[in-house]
Amino acid sequence: MRIGLIAMSGIRAADPELMALGLTLPGVVERSRVVASMPSLSLLTLAALTPPEHELAYHEIDDLRSAGELPGGFDVVAISTFTAQVADAYRVADHYRAQGAIVVMGGLHVTRLPDEAAAHATTVIVGEGELTWADFIRDAAAGRAAARYAPPAGTYFDLASAPIPRYDLLDIHRYNRLTVQTSRGCPHRCDFCASSILLTPGYAVKPVENVIAEIRRIRELRPGAFIEFADDNSFATRGHYKRLLRALADEGVRWFTEADVSIADDPELLDLLRESGCRQVLIGLESPTPAGTGGIELRRNFKQLRQPDYAAAVRAIQGRGITVNGCFILGLDGDDESVFDAIHDFIDRTDLFEAQLTVLTPFPGTPLYDRLLAEGRILEPAPGTSARCST
Repeated sequence: MRIGLIAMSGIRAADPELMALGLTLPGVVERSRVVASMPSLSLLTLAALTPPEHELAYHEIDDLRSAGELPGGFDVVAISTFTAQVADAYRVADHYRAQGAIVVMGGLHVTRLPDEAAAHATTVIVGEGELTWADFIRDAAAGRAAARYAPPAGTYFDLASAPIPRYDLLDIHRYNRLTVQTSRGCPHRCDFCASSILLTPGYAVKPVENVIAEIRRIRELRPGAFIEFADDNSFATRGHYKRLLRALADEGVRWFTEADVSIADDPELLDLLRESGCRQVLIGLESPTPAGTGGIELRRNFKQLRQPDYAAAVRAIQGRGITVNGCFILGLDGDDESVFDAIHDFIDRTDLFEAQLTVLTPFPGTPLYDRLLAEGRILEPAPGTSARCST
C-alpha cells in the first residue's frame, strides 16, 4: 500500500479580533514558528511500526497548501490532529475520502470525540495508536479495515517497545527542533489538561538506552539538532531521570522539556540538568495567586500547595543557567481582573525569562469541560458530549 502521513502542524488563529489584539506580536509569531517547525512525532512513530513492504510519504499540511494541491495516489491517508487544527484536518479527510482512500484519524481530539471524527474518516483510532496500528495496517492491506480500533480498557503502551521514529522520512534540515519522547502521562490530574493523560491510564518512562539511541539517530541525520522532549512532565521519577541526565551529559546535546515546579527541590537534579545540556524548562504555574491555583489539580491540590514556592523555584532553576518558561492561564475561577497585574509583578520580581499566557479553554474529555458543561457554562457543546461527571 502507498500510505500518506499528513501532519497538521503549527498554530491556527482564525479570529480577526484576537489577531488585532496581539497574535501578530513578535513573541507570538516566533513561538508559532517553533511549534510549526516540529514534525509529528506520532506519525513518525507509527511509520516505524509499519511493515517495510508499504510505501510511506510524510507531508506537512502547510507545504501542501503552498503547493496549491493535495498529493494523490494514496491507498491510506493517516492524519493526526489536535483540537486547534481539527477543522482543517476534517477538510483534508473529506478530500481523500472522496478520492476513495482509506482515511484513518487519531490523536487526543479524535480519542475524545470519535463519533465526530467518524463523520470524516473511514477509520478512527482511539487511544494510544501504537497498540492497534499493526491491526489496522493488516486489515487495510486486506481490504477490510474496521471503522474503529481501540485497545482493551486499562491497557497502555510499553515505551520500552517503542521503535526509533522514522526521522529519515523528513526533509530534516528544515526543522529547527526535533522531538524525542522520554515519558508519557503525568502523575498529576489538572482539570484543564488535554494531554496524554487522556490517552494512557498511567505514567510511563522510556528506558535510558532507548532515549539515547533516538538522540543519536537524530544526530546522524542532523548534527547539532536542538532536541525537545515531547513529555507532559519529565522528572516525575527522579532516579530514572538522573540516570538519563548523566547519559545525556556525554552526548553534547541542547534540549528543552516540560516539568513541574518540584524540580527546584532537588539541587542534584538541577546540577544534572545544566550539565546535560538543558536550556529551558516549561512549567505550568497557572496563576500567581493562591486563589487562582486552588482546586486546579484534582488529586492533591498540588498547584495550590506549591504556589508559595513559585518565586523561589524560578530563581533556583534560573540560577543554574536554565531558563524558565512560566505558563499562566487567564480566566481561572479563583482569579479576577487583578490577575493581570499579579502576573506582571511576578514576572518582574522573579526575572522570569519567558512567560506564556493562555485563555482557559475547556477541551472535550477534560474534567474542566465536564464541570463547565454540567454547570451550563458551555455555550456550544461539542457533538456527542452531554452533562456528566468526569471519570
